[in-house]
Amino acid sequence: MNFLAHAYLSFGNPDILVGNMIADLVKGKQIESYPENIQKGIHIHRQIDDFTDKHPITHQTSEVFRTSAGKYAGAFLDVAYDHFLALDEQNTPEGGWHSFSEQSYQQIEQYADILPSKFCTLFMYMRNEDWFYNYRYKWMIERSFDRLKSRASYLDDDAPVFQGFENHYENIKKGYIRFFPELKNFVQGISL
Repeated sequence: MNFLAHAYLSFGNPDILVGNMIADLVKGKQIESYPENIQKGIHIHRQIDDFTDKHPITHQTSEVFRTSAGKYAGAFLDVAYDHFLALDEQNTPEGGWHSFSEQSYQQIEQYADILPSKFCTLFMYMRNEDWFYNYRYKWMIERSFDRLKSRASYLDDDAPVFQGFENHYENIKKGYIRFFPELKNFVQGISL
């Protein structure tokens, strides 16, 4: 999953949120340098990604990106799922997405002294551009796809991934609607 889903699936717990946000940048024994609850967040992030990557709905839905994105199809689907989460009225946090976004950014900032430097740089953009809230807009998805393409080895910057998103919008949305409740139930079953 992508940033918004990981933040949302932290269920308001700041330590879990931070672990969920930094997990991809924490390698090997580095995890031991973090407090226990942040370690939990890192483990939860990895369990979320594992559940998502192995799920048949995700595998089936990611096929819409396979032609244009190849082995990166799943990563683009993760971003697309953030779009549908940001528009999901059944999962809108109490207080709405603006409030959720601001609270999440404030909680993350409280841990600035222990965040990996790479994440600090990324977080500056995340907050300034309000990624969590703006994932609801297609322009933000296109921008996120462009960022992902620029970081992906073996993927041409001209790959028509966003066109695939637009062409298969309803199919991706149906995949999200079927998948996300299962993911949410899975995470709620993990001891936070």
